[in-house]
Amino acid sequence: MATKLTGDEIAAALAGLAGWTLVDGKLHAEFKFADFNAAFGFMTRCALVAEQMNHHPEWFNVWNTVRVDLSTHDAGGVTQKDVDLATKMNQIAG
Repeated sequence: MATKLTGDEIAAALAGLAGWTLVDGKLHAEFKFADFNAAFGFMTRCALVAEQMNHHPEWFNVWNTVRVDLSTHDAGGVTQKDVDLATKMNQIAG
């Protein structure tokens, strides 16, 4: 089971995660794309990574926007798994 990060550890992780903040105890980001096709393509690529990690995001998509919240439910908060998935999502978004 993953270990919940401390406030200081989350703050340190956020310093290296462009576009991510902490909202309601979850890592949060909003990605904007040229259109729905690009947004959906991003989600598809992220879904493949998330499945490999066995760590699945909470996300919402409308047209060119994808909003993402990450937390590890069985740990009761943000863990390194969330930081790792956020990092991968940033890389995929380019």
